[in-house]
Amino acid sequence: MIGRVHSIESFGTVDGPGVRLVVFLQGCPMRCQYCHNPDTWEFGKGTEMSVGQIMGLYEKNRAFYNKGGITVTGGEPLMQIGFVTELFAAAARRGIHTCLDTSGITFRQERAEVVDAFDRLMAVTDLVMLDIKHIDPEGHKMLTGQELEPVMNFARYLDERAIPVWIRHVVVPGITYEQGELYRLGQFIGTLHNVKALDVLPYHDMGKIKYRNLELNYPLEDVKPLSKEEALSARQVILSGIRDVRHAH
Repeated sequence: MIGRVHSIESFGTVDGPGVRLVVFLQGCPMRCQYCHNPDTWEFGKGTEMSVGQIMGLYEKNRAFYNKGGITVTGGEPLMQIGFVTELFAAAARRGIHTCLDTSGITFRQERAEVVDAFDRLMAVTDLVMLDIKHIDPEGHKMLTGQELEPVMNFARYLDERAIPVWIRHVVVPGITYEQGELYRLGQFIGTLHNVKALDVLPYHDMGKIKYRNLELNYPLEDVKPLSKEEALSARQVILSGIRDVRHAH
């Protein structure tokens, strides 16, 4: 099976545990206002690669990946779910740790064939990094151009199947850097039993140059980056929401 690959990072250290081969797939239905990889959006682009080629890259540097593995991200990797499943199945056969970094936006719990495809992928997935962009349905639509519901349903699906999850959340001034929103996000996370880590990432505007090069308008032109201290305080608010829900139960 052939996948369309945007780029590959040989020694990634921020996309899952350990040192990892990180595969960025091409194509994304989301239009997150702070996206710093707008060059991954378009479908039908990228380099065509086979599972065998990617496994070959892994094997070449295998000695460096002893506590790591393979991460597939994007774009939105679930737009190429068949390819990811085949890649992860090949990795699983060799005892390689597999991590999926996704927004969960393609999940449709009402469609049996979609759930079946997800079941096949989850059988060979060790960890999911789930990006929850915004906890408010209106805010999510405004920020990403997509509905929130599939993301929430996907989070619950992963919980039901006991798939380990790391939650990622980007905190943006004036959009998600708001106590009520952060607390509500924590309350939702508190209902899940499979969350192993919480990454709260401060918004940065390093994508501006790419937008200019692609002749695109940068939607958050006037938004200042968030400091690390502010991101840490945001994380504390989310954790308080998690704690309150768990204490209530």
